[in-house]
Amino acid sequence: MTFSKLYLQAGRDEALRRFHPWVFSRAISRYEGNLNDGDVVEVFDSKKNYLATGHYHDGSIAVRIFSFNATAGGPVTPDLPYWTKKLAHIRSIRKVIVTGETNCYRLVHGEGDGCTGLILDMYNGVIVLQAHSIGMHREREIITDALKVVFGDELKAVYDKSAETLPDEYGATVTNGYLYGRTPVPHPVLENGNTFMIDWITGQKTGFFLDQRDNRALLAQYAEGKKVLNAFCYSGGFSVYGLKAGATLVHSVDVSQKAITLTEQNITANFGESDDRHQAFAEDVMHYLKNHDQQYDVVVLDPPAFAKSQSARHRAVQGYKRLNAEGFKRVAKGGLLFTFSCSQVVDRELFYNTIVAAAIEAGRQVRVLHHLSQPADHPVSLFHPEGGYLKGLVLWVE
Repeated sequence: MTFSKLYLQAGRDEALRRFHPWVFSRAISRYEGNLNDGDVVEVFDSKKNYLATGHYHDGSIAVRIFSFNATAGGPVTPDLPYWTKKLAHIRSIRKVIVTGETNCYRLVHGEGDGCTGLILDMYNGVIVLQAHSIGMHREREIITDALKVVFGDELKAVYDKSAETLPDEYGATVTNGYLYGRTPVPHPVLENGNTFMIDWITGQKTGFFLDQRDNRALLAQYAEGKKVLNAFCYSGGFSVYGLKAGATLVHSVDVSQKAITLTEQNITANFGESDDRHQAFAEDVMHYLKNHDQQYDVVVLDPPAFAKSQSARHRAVQGYKRLNAEGFKRVAKGGLLFTFSCSQVVDRELFYNTIVAAAIEAGRQVRVLHHLSQPADHPVSLFHPEGGYLKGLVLWVE
């Protein structure tokens, strides 16, 4: 199979030689062939030495690399054998990472797994595919066939949920739906022995925030005999872990009534019809923090991304500061604050400094107990630190 070729300007190949998975349009010298969005393209330096293969898009990020390797016959072809080998290798790593009573995890994490633009989440036999590039979305059928080979009878269904994550014009032509099989939702999964009901059709992201698995388990270590506030609770992950660990009271807060319904479904799935230790509130989190006098031994602040672009970063930082200043006020003396940011443009140092400013504003003395991140099934390429989006702190508030 022959692919179009793209040549970089002299001196603009250093990033690719260091395995950074993006080619920016300003680094390109010329093209060979008729390139369309989503096409596979081979990238060469100015001296016509092969560098990598990726998917083309007419934008600032012109190529998203999925392979830096050439075979004996030349650059790779993303066919069924290629995807089968790649996904089998990634799965072998997940078997080591994900252990115990857990059957939901991230199988493929974009750049962190050498699959730029592709997310695959496993939910107890159902894989949800989410493409962030046109090229990866065009590979969805071959990827599905490869998943059938890799997982065999373990694979019950593959669901494509890419319409919301693709470029707008192309995304408007895409309809979410099953690529293979079908199964009712909500669908039960286990995470560290806790049951969660997953709806990938109407839920946020692919249906569940898998990236907080280790941090939920950490909260459980501190929750016994404690009063816990889970703010921005979504489907109640931290709430379930807290109750299972022996918390005396858990309050779950989210502005979305749908999120509160999901939380209550998950409480029921783990504890029966209800648990009188738990109360859920469909309320704006800032309003709740400012207008309730309840003091908690453990407060969890896990908001959605406040900024998705550099232009919104300053406003996001101010938002994190205001939120955490109010959160500190709700922490009882000697209590803990679990605070997070999933905004990629707010790096770890900036987030840390923002929380320092919030603690000063709240007038609380604070010690850092843990620096938190995403779990190992959300790996970060050493050459693409942008993939380390989740950062968090566990703070002891004196």
